[in-house]
Amino acid sequence: MPDQPNDGTIHQHPLAYLLGLEGVALMRAFAGEYDRAFTEARIAEVRELLERAAELGPGVDVPPLPVADGYDGWAATYDGEDNGCFPMRDDVLTPLLDALAPGRVLDAGCGTGAVTQQLVDRGHDVVGVDFSKAMLSRARTAVPEARFLEGDLTDLPLPDADVDHLVCSLALTHLSDLGPFFAEAARVMRPGGHLLVLDTRGHFTGSPRYPLVKQSPDGRTGHITGHSHGLGDYLRAALPHGFVVRACQETYLGEGTVGPEETAAPLTPGPPNIWELHPWIPEATNAAKAGQAAVVAWEFELRPDV
Repeated sequence: MPDQPNDGTIHQHPLAYLLGLEGVALMRAFAGEYDRAFTEARIAEVRELLERAAELGPGVDVPPLPVADGYDGWAATYDGEDNGCFPMRDDVLTPLLDALAPGRVLDAGCGTGAVTQQLVDRGHDVVGVDFSKAMLSRARTAVPEARFLEGDLTDLPLPDADVDHLVCSLALTHLSDLGPFFAEAARVMRPGGHLLVLDTRGHFTGSPRYPLVKQSPDGRTGHITGHSHGLGDYLRAALPHGFVVRACQETYLGEGTVGPEETAAPLTPGPPNIWELHPWIPEATNAAKAGQAAVVAWEFELRPDV
């Protein structure tokens, strides 16, 4: 299968993204989810898009950006963004946190400390770990009751059997291989503890990749690596390290990805912003996205006999 260039650069074309959404919508219609009129409207819209290609502009080559650099640049605006993942995260994570027995908890990939704060509010002794210095700086200011350390998800800066529980939210997408993380989680946790994992499932239907375009603090624009892991990937990584599944839940996108008030507008220069593209083809976007798994939440327990 053709791959991206050796330097990691990817090519993103706004027309390609829109045609891809049309293709997903047409495939769903072909399977019987939508009718003849919908199918014919999509084919007509594809013709129109091809005729209007110049309005969308050319494709853009996007170089890779180290994940830490991307998050350092993202830190200043991270909490203030209208990020649809946050309410979905809290909807599924809140009941899991409510049921977690009080103890010492590691928030791995803690970011600016939003989940750390939820753990502190529930009476836990919390240590947060992240590889972004800028994210950690904000976390220390936001949650002074917790302790924060710089470190990697696959090389946690904690001794063996140091924590009762571990929470990792919206971070594992940046690992191509989940195995090393689960090995480290098993190392730092005490037997009988619970591991709560929550992650996004990716936006690009049919691709295991989930690149996010971000800007570093010094102004470099690039894509940070992301992966859309299947449910089996988590199981194959977790079970060999002594974890057993206690719960698994997914949240799904509704039918209103593009609202009726949203209209197509000229695109921002640079790498395509998919949220700006969606209003160009609202019916196809809503059809392609409806029912798509958006967030997955796992509750694992580390077997006491390990």
